[in-house]
Amino acid sequence: MRLHVDRIELPGHGAIALDGSGSSGAGRFEAGATAHPGWGSGSRSGVGDATRWDWWVGTGEGGPLRAVRLVFTIADVVGRLRMLRHGYQSWSPNDVAEFGVDRDRSLLDGSVEFIRALNQADQRIVDAPDELRSEWFTLLVDDTGEPWFIGFDGGELHDGTLRLRRGPTGIELHCEAFLGDLVLAPGEHRALHELVVASSAEADALLGAWASRVGDRGRARLGSDLQIGWCSWYHYFHDVTERDIESNLRLADDWPFDVFQVDDGYQSAIGDWLTTNERFPGGVEAMATAIAARGRRPGLWLAPFLVAPDSAIARAHPEWLARGYDGEPLLNMFNAPWGGGRDGFMYGLDPTVPEVRAHLSELAATLVGMGYQYLKLDFTFSPSFDGVWADRSCTPAQRVRAGFDAIRDGAGDDVFLLGCGAPLANVVGVVDGNRIGADVAPSWLPESSPSLLTGYTATLPATRHAWVDTAVRAFMHRRLWSNDPDCVMLRSERTALTPEAARTWARAVGISGGMVLVSDDLSLLGADARSLLDDTIALARIADDAARAGAVAHSPDLLAGTEPTRLHSPAGRVRVDLADGSSQDDH
Repeated sequence: MRLHVDRIELPGHGAIALDGSGSSGAGRFEAGATAHPGWGSGSRSGVGDATRWDWWVGTGEGGPLRAVRLVFTIADVVGRLRMLRHGYQSWSPNDVAEFGVDRDRSLLDGSVEFIRALNQADQRIVDAPDELRSEWFTLLVDDTGEPWFIGFDGGELHDGTLRLRRGPTGIELHCEAFLGDLVLAPGEHRALHELVVASSAEADALLGAWASRVGDRGRARLGSDLQIGWCSWYHYFHDVTERDIESNLRLADDWPFDVFQVDDGYQSAIGDWLTTNERFPGGVEAMATAIAARGRRPGLWLAPFLVAPDSAIARAHPEWLARGYDGEPLLNMFNAPWGGGRDGFMYGLDPTVPEVRAHLSELAATLVGMGYQYLKLDFTFSPSFDGVWADRSCTPAQRVRAGFDAIRDGAGDDVFLLGCGAPLANVVGVVDGNRIGADVAPSWLPESSPSLLTGYTATLPATRHAWVDTAVRAFMHRRLWSNDPDCVMLRSERTALTPEAARTWARAVGISGGMVLVSDDLSLLGADARSLLDDTIALARIADDAARAGAVAHSPDLLAGTEPTRLHSPAGRVRVDLADGSSQDDH
């Protein structure tokens, strides 16, 4: 298989020569690209043959631009051509699809735009019937078994989508800088994220070289300790009470937790994070004080970019809300238990408004002042949706990053920020940890499959889904951030997860080297659960220490099938049966 660069395309505006000569749209837009050999700084040397592409886009007249694409032709494909489809945000599906056989998720019957907006940089349906797409990076492989890597060196300026499709003369890969109807000023030129194209015999070597480069360029925050802690979510969910927190905090004296995190359910409304509901009469600051008094680091969950329609903040500051094209507040999350005045539909703050950024900074500073040293930032894809945003010179990626940067500014450098529901490319260098997969659940397989999620059922809470995402994204740990694979499931009551599957998942978390969190009612856990946790932590320490030294966990069968079944690190090797969660050592 060979890749050869062909042209630059601006969808809706025509094509441009690589050297920048010519223009599109009656002279409205310009672009150019230049190739450089090698990986550049920040990656391991000697990893295959690599070429880096510097490119840019500009305008003579100004105006909106949704995307610009560097187009490669693909020649000499042997047998089946397969693509690693990497997901957009923390929970978005990851798999390997076959070109000409599988279809883009947006093309499946029943696809819903709202769900696409959560899971793809571009929420629109693809315009080619055979198109497959991946976000930020991809691997392509044919029956020779030798993969090609293609990826962007960052994501804070714009998102990057890799679109595999059939062109006029054969198969093409459209490497898209997704700008989201960005409005360029007259005469403005913008540099785009550098694109890396490389081939090697080993997929893991390619992924590792790229992640090292991206982490170095983005100043990834890699200095935090291995995070070991407890959170309230997977036992109590939205119904958690102050009494539940107090009970588990007392029991935690006998457990090896550093972090103790209160999750969703304490707040008076989504968006009103400093006031509590009737189940938490003591208030937000009292929780931090109580946690710190027991020798634990206080942690708190919030969805900082969302506000409920009936929240105090939405009522006080309607000018802070993003708008839909109809002028009404933009709906960019749905969660029925939240209520909020519109049956669970949420509005989104606009981080391009200076007062919103000031609010986010002040919120973070206030929580840190109360004693919180660990903030879990959830549903943070919110600013990426199509809509009307105050500053149209910002891309969706820049909107997301502006919100995160504001929180970091307020929280300070010493607070651990955990991204969740985060567009992964946008947050390198601002988060300390990142959720890398779907929610676990007290079951191996999903308990239901709503038709609303057609094409995206792998986002449903299920321990199987968390396993797949952890295996695919294991290589990111200690290169881009600390991986959060999600909580281990220790309980033997109120669960449909078999003991074998629970052990499989705990072992996978340990071998990955990522964060180790517990989310069970500690009063229900006995000696077997404690032993399993201790074993998991021991494995995680070995794997995490090795990752710091450059030996990061990886999946050796990443491209062998639709989803990986194996995970290797210096802490151990495991092979998982995707059907039931059973596992064995992988020698």
